[in-house]
Amino acid sequence: MIELLFVACLSTAPDDCRERSMLYTDITPMACLMGAQPELAKWVNTHPNHEIRSWRCRAVQVGDHKT
Repeated sequence: MIELLFVACLSTAPDDCRERSMLYTDITPMACLMGAQPELAKWVNTHPNHEIRSWRCRAVQVGDHKT
């Protein structure tokens, strides 16, 4: 499983940030890296009051992800 982990901050309060993630079961880490920016752009389009501060892709085991 691959996780696209990113930090999203409120545009009006740049210090109000939260860690978010998207999980993928059918892609490689390289595919995550190559597809991250379009996926994050879609997320920002649906969350217009937020900005992405940072992001990364990582492999996770089934029990590693926090819900």
